[in-house]
Amino acid sequence: MSDRPQTDESRGEALGLLVGFFLLSTAAAAYEIGPASVLPLIQESLSLEASTAGWLVSIMYATAVVTSIPIGIVLDRFSVRWVVLSGTVALVVAGVWGWFAATDGLYLWLLASRVLGGVAYVIFWNAGANVVGSAAPRGYRATAVGIFTASAPVGFALGQFGSPLVAAVAGWPAILPLYAILGLVGSAVFLFATRRHVPGVETAAPDRTALRALFVSRAVWVVCVLCFLAYSLYLFVNTWLPSFLVDQFGISLAASGLLTALFPAIGAVARSSSGVVSDRVFGGKRRPVILSSFAVATPAVVSFAFVSHIGLVGGAVVVVGFAIQLATGLLFSYIAELVPPAVRTTAVSLLTSVGLLGAFIAPIAAGSIIDRAGYASAFLVAGGVAFVGVLLALRAPEPTA
Repeated sequence: MSDRPQTDESRGEALGLLVGFFLLSTAAAAYEIGPASVLPLIQESLSLEASTAGWLVSIMYATAVVTSIPIGIVLDRFSVRWVVLSGTVALVVAGVWGWFAATDGLYLWLLASRVLGGVAYVIFWNAGANVVGSAAPRGYRATAVGIFTASAPVGFALGQFGSPLVAAVAGWPAILPLYAILGLVGSAVFLFATRRHVPGVETAAPDRTALRALFVSRAVWVVCVLCFLAYSLYLFVNTWLPSFLVDQFGISLAASGLLTALFPAIGAVARSSSGVVSDRVFGGKRRPVILSSFAVATPAVVSFAFVSHIGLVGGAVVVVGFAIQLATGLLFSYIAELVPPAVRTTAVSLLTSVGLLGAFIAPIAAGSIIDRAGYASAFLVAGGVAFVGVLLALRAPEPTA
């Protein structure tokens, strides 16, 4: 994708693209996490064990890991407009299909519909992270991408808090088409923004040499591993903090859920501000932000193993949530600046795949550590993971463009 001269029209297009992709990603994220807050209802209505019901959320991470890179290659070779439109259709079909399957008690068909929804989410995320950054005025790219990545925690908050309300009125299956249909609004904004200019068609499709150079690039893999570490920490805390609070402090599940909600909530602020910090405070440099993120997160994560006051835990949640998501908000613009335009979406897709692999593995690995050695050991290991991020960030290259 090539850079275009910034006119009033192109700035309006950039804003439309940001809003459209933000709404698409928010809808898909709400669809992704929606079942998590109504799992007891799902278990009861479908007669499922907790682990089986949990796959309704986990399957989307697994789908993203497998499909992200192929989707990135498709996005680099074909019109982004048509691929995003196909993703919108897939999300709506998945939502309606899931509603029918859930209403009829067909678990396997419901699970299959979630796979289709997972493909749609990957399309929106990979396309958005690249297109929003490329369309933004020079000097504001990381800011635009940071705002776009805030759509994930916003969608999570919408799904977590909205699903029980919808379920109380229309039954839990209604959450599936509801969030999917919300994506139609984002798609309409996106189509309007691209009515004159279709992003992503100015550069030739990448050949095998370009793709090979991408997959053997040390700089690309450094950023990918940083993303793996950041998402591992994010999902570890997001998954196990509620149980830690209940077990260690004896508070209610409702209270622990409210405190845990600070984590994604502060993420919306962190991801939105990551680009601003990089572009304005550090003059467009990316490495200082990533390094600071892991450096602050390391002692904050370790502190969970030693704090004995619930107020201090709340402070640690805010610090860790902001620091880690400051990195995840910036990495998606960072990697696009390290590679040629022809393979930018493929690079973003590789980053997504590696990062979500960490998201998939971390809760399972942490659970194993907790079972064997307790929460304190798990938080110490998480601190070690964050410290590895510090060491790796010191070796991360600075983009040249």
